[in-house]
Amino acid sequence: MTAPSIFISHGSPMFAQEPGVLGPNLRAIGQWLHGVSAVLVVSPHWQTRGVRVGSTAAPETIHDFGGFPPPLYQLQYPAPGAPGLAQDAAQLLAQAGFDVALDERRGLDHGAWVPLRYLFPQADVPVFQVSLPQNIDAAGALRLGQALAPLRERGVLVIGSGSLTHNLYEFRQAIRNPEYAQQFVDWVRAAVAARDVAALVDYRHRAPHAERAHPTEEHYLPLLVAVGASAGTDASRLVEGGMTYGVLSMDSFAFGLPDAAPTPLEHAA
Repeated sequence: MTAPSIFISHGSPMFAQEPGVLGPNLRAIGQWLHGVSAVLVVSPHWQTRGVRVGSTAAPETIHDFGGFPPPLYQLQYPAPGAPGLAQDAAQLLAQAGFDVALDERRGLDHGAWVPLRYLFPQADVPVFQVSLPQNIDAAGALRLGQALAPLRERGVLVIGSGSLTHNLYEFRQAIRNPEYAQQFVDWVRAAVAARDVAALVDYRHRAPHAERAHPTEEHYLPLLVAVGASAGTDASRLVEGGMTYGVLSMDSFAFGLPDAAPTPLEHAA
């Protein structure tokens, strides 16, 4: 199958135990992905100089967070790795001009394994990660996704895992005018529906409240990875996620899902 590309808002690590609106929607998508050969995840929780590709055959579950309830640290996602596909991904990235190297030790951070608990709860699909370069910008994230796009023809599901809004400074305090977050989300929804790639790349100047929604860019950039990995002919689907903690949107987008998939999704267009 030609696998889709998906942007997933992974939210707080508590998403692993609190499915909310998005969890059941991801589970519904997973039921239509039986032909996927592997999952490639780009997450903001693995940033490196240049690009690194995880090539371990048995990636560990990384609990890269602190201050959460003890049961969260007991969760495991024992999916196998995909060393061969990791090498192929590294070759594609090198051909696209990225400084790339394999990493034989890196496991799966929570930006990968938390949403995958819903997509593939049996942990039976191979998974590997591609890092997000520390100095990459929006145009570079789009190019990163474009370089990885050929893997979709081999059944590799490309996931950009981030957050549609991500202002953690407002996370634990009274929020003034929280409606700004939904205004930003509505703008992104419209840009994705119109496949206005230029606007999505230039969101810092065009989107309302862009800098407040994303004081730093790393959780927005995986959206551009997923868009870059998609084709112009791919139908875009809004995956409803709701707004958590007042300002953290869990909305996600899928590109190239089977048209027949009877999921609780909406066409972005």
